[in-house]
Amino acid sequence: MSDVEVGYGRTSVIHGVTIEVPPDGVVAVMGHNGAGKTTLLRAAVGLLPTRSGRILLDGEDVTGTAPHKRVRRGLAYVPQGQQSFGQMTTMENLQVVADGRTGGGALVDEALDLFPALRSLLGRRAGLLSGGQRQQLAIARALITRPRMLILDEPTEGIQPSVVAEIEQAILDLTRRGGLSVLLVEQHVGFALDAAGHYYVLASGRVTAEGTGGTGSVTDVRSAMAI
Repeated sequence: MSDVEVGYGRTSVIHGVTIEVPPDGVVAVMGHNGAGKTTLLRAAVGLLPTRSGRILLDGEDVTGTAPHKRVRRGLAYVPQGQQSFGQMTTMENLQVVADGRTGGGALVDEALDLFPALRSLLGRRAGLLSGGQRQQLAIARALITRPRMLILDEPTEGIQPSVVAEIEQAILDLTRRGGLSVLLVEQHVGFALDAAGHYYVLASGRVTAEGTGGTGSVTDVRSAMAI
């Protein structure tokens, strides 16, 4: 996205933000609540219109493209909140996405290989899963669409540390395979810096800092978040 401005009504929330996600790379956007992170993602997915700037997917301008058409072009979005179809089983949650897709069974198996803990829960209703298990299910379901760009909004929120580590490993495994870029929005600074090759810090709807993941100072990032 390039020089994007987004708002609600007369109020601007995102002010001239530029973020680039390289092919097969992980980019993290960090910031406190109210920084504008989710608003930025909703614009990227097409759920909110941009007032100015451009949204590019694989070099194609999709700024005015409807959300379902962005999905067809390879965009997948896992919103905040471990969302699932609570009355359906884990397997049914996966199958509803896989049905009608070429090689749907194989796609389900690939997703379960990334999150093997779900295999023992395939017959359990999703509403009875823990928060971490529902988050793994939500990501696995998105991956069945074979996206080129995966957008994750606060995937570690309210999740136990052991599952956070599993999600981080799955993200790294995915990008190592190639063919997938990940845009990760996070407040968990340590996780974001470990998972991402590059990071941006958002405060009051503006990028206040950016740097290389893994080598970034947690203290410096938190200072930028506070601006």
